[in-house]
Amino acid sequence: MSKLQSTITITTIFLLLTTISASKPRLPNVARYGLSQADQFLVPQNAVRAALRVSPLVWDRRLKGYAQWYANQRRYDCALVHSNGPYGENIFWGSGTGWTPLQAVSAWVDERKWYRYVSNSCAGGQVCGHYTQIVWRETRRIGCARVTCVDGKGVFMICNYDPPGNYYGEKPY
Repeated sequence: MSKLQSTITITTIFLLLTTISASKPRLPNVARYGLSQADQFLVPQNAVRAALRVSPLVWDRRLKGYAQWYANQRRYDCALVHSNGPYGENIFWGSGTGWTPLQAVSAWVDERKWYRYVSNSCAGGQVCGHYTQIVWRETRRIGCARVTCVDGKGVFMICNYDPPGNYYGEKPY
């Protein structure tokens, strides 16, 4: 697929998504469009942001480099451990080798059902910080990586966000 075809495909996806309700964001099946790995992470996250009328994220090579550096460290143990770096961060682990960026993003976005905007909190005992990082209004850039871990330990994926979000007491959008 040429760069122009990829751009047209992404634009088409965004136009189709402008009618998505904020209460039920739907993620496009980006894998079927033959998009790059970067776009497989970026397009569905921007679809969720678009549903909330939050400006789209842009791919950042520096953040991608950081994500790849950290994912490479996790390649040997596949541990679901954060890097504790300077960026916002979502991580994902799945057993086996077939996990895709869309599946990682879907897992993070699925936390939306636990987020309570009015109280700016998660439902009792639930996690929703991956979702709120994706839709954090002030975040502008993203970089992600995916590695298959050694010895069949699974797949590790990470996205880093700049500026980071999830500041205590602040709403994401």
